[in-house]
Amino acid sequence: MSISTTMGVAAPSSPARRQVWRGGLLGRDYLWALAFIAPYVAVFLLFVVYPVGYGMWLGSDIASYRALFADPVYPSAVLNTLIFLAVGVNLKLFLALLLSGYFMRKGWWVKTLLLVFILPWAVPGIPSFISIHWMLNGQWGLINNTIWDLFQMDGPPWLDQSTLAMGSVIYGYIWKWLPFWTVIFLAGRMAIPRELYEAADVDGATGIGRFLHITFPLMANLYLVCTLLSLIWTLGDFNSVHFISGGGPALSTHVLATLGIRDAFELGDPRMGMAAVMSALPLLIPLVILLMRKLSKGEVQL
Repeated sequence: MSISTTMGVAAPSSPARRQVWRGGLLGRDYLWALAFIAPYVAVFLLFVVYPVGYGMWLGSDIASYRALFADPVYPSAVLNTLIFLAVGVNLKLFLALLLSGYFMRKGWWVKTLLLVFILPWAVPGIPSFISIHWMLNGQWGLINNTIWDLFQMDGPPWLDQSTLAMGSVIYGYIWKWLPFWTVIFLAGRMAIPRELYEAADVDGATGIGRFLHITFPLMANLYLVCTLLSLIWTLGDFNSVHFISGGGPALSTHVLATLGIRDAFELGDPRMGMAAVMSALPLLIPLVILLMRKLSKGEVQL
């Protein structure tokens, strides 16, 4: 009898299994649940699954990759992408970490300065980058006109020389996104217990000592996750390059994101454009895997 009772408990009936699988919803409640979830499923399929699937289908043509690798602009675009990631992301996050310590100070004027500092991130990105483009114009731009008015000398050709143009793009990118990451690191600093700093003050630690032995070790995981996330976002950044330098001069500042748009729309070859974007996957996939592993381990919390 004990065996039959155990088997009866362990093997629920088929309707009971369906009820558990459906979360306990039956009849009209189940139909209402389907009605509410259907629009979200439709939007997901239409705007996520279909574009991604169609893009992967376009990027599966081997001939497009042969044409892409034969394009003389592609090697410089790959190099520019690596420079953009290495210099832009690391310099931006390092400055954000330092500035977050400055905004930890008390005083109403610090809060006011923080509010002004956040404005570049709060304003729309495209008009900001267009404004930077016109400010850097070599003939009638604001910066070169100011240099002429003050020193009676011509300013540098900011957007007419490849190195200066790439530097201008990185500057505009950092100017736009530095406030956002500064606020992230400021929140991380505020989560550190004040007792640790008080104990360090008792031991005679200096400001640099507190940063090296308390702040940075406790924020190292947060800094790493922010670096991975910023690399992923920056790899697909199109606006900074397109609206500041336009890929010029002579196509010398293109990155993979802008090169893909150029090939797809300006040259009228969507398959080649998608191949340019897909060629970034060997760098993107490891970054996503590392980010998901860090997040799954819960190592971001202080």
